[in-house]
Amino acid sequence: MALAKYIDHTLLRADATLQEIEKLCQEAAENHFASVCVNSCWVGVSRDILKGTDVHVCTVVGFPLGAMATKAKAYEAENAVADGADEIDMVINIGYLKSGRTDEVFEDIKAVRKATEGKILKVIIETCLLTDDEKKTACQLSKKAGADFVKTSTGFSTGGATVHDVALMREAVGPEMGVKASGGIRDYATAKAMIDAGATRIGASAGLRIIREENAGN
Repeated sequence: MALAKYIDHTLLRADATLQEIEKLCQEAAENHFASVCVNSCWVGVSRDILKGTDVHVCTVVGFPLGAMATKAKAYEAENAVADGADEIDMVINIGYLKSGRTDEVFEDIKAVRKATEGKILKVIIETCLLTDDEKKTACQLSKKAGADFVKTSTGFSTGGATVHDVALMREAVGPEMGVKASGGIRDYATAKAMIDAGATRIGASAGLRIIREENAGN
């Protein structure tokens, strides 16, 4: 299994420097990762570095809390697309979901979907903060709103991806929609377990280690 094309090579630290972003993009191009995932201020830089490569530029919206006004998320997404983003990973409004305000959760996702038409939209549901029933509801709302993927985690909350959650999300969305496992995936064995459970994309800052372990026979 060639894992490189599953990996979103990720750097979302607040203190990431231009030099680190440049290095991230160079590594992604050399290893043919699916994308780089960066904060939106770095989208233009990443787009320029990766021009002519097979690596997409992914950015985050409403990150990491998801508690922004819907209009703010939609504008952020629209601006990211204008700057050159190919993929958008948005965070749902977790508080709305846990309050049973599912219509508002749906409209929040739908607004970002409208702002990113023609681009890949992944919806981060932050599984560590949800019950299994809430995870299923979040997945179903994301699918109904027209998202391309559901994603486990921001990596900035109380936990990351688990095999249990990936399998649950895969069951909730069916075989056609993407499932991205993200948060705490630092080696080949963990990445492989997520894929075996149904993940079609892996978000990781340890992408180089993962593929080195794969190439070395684990």
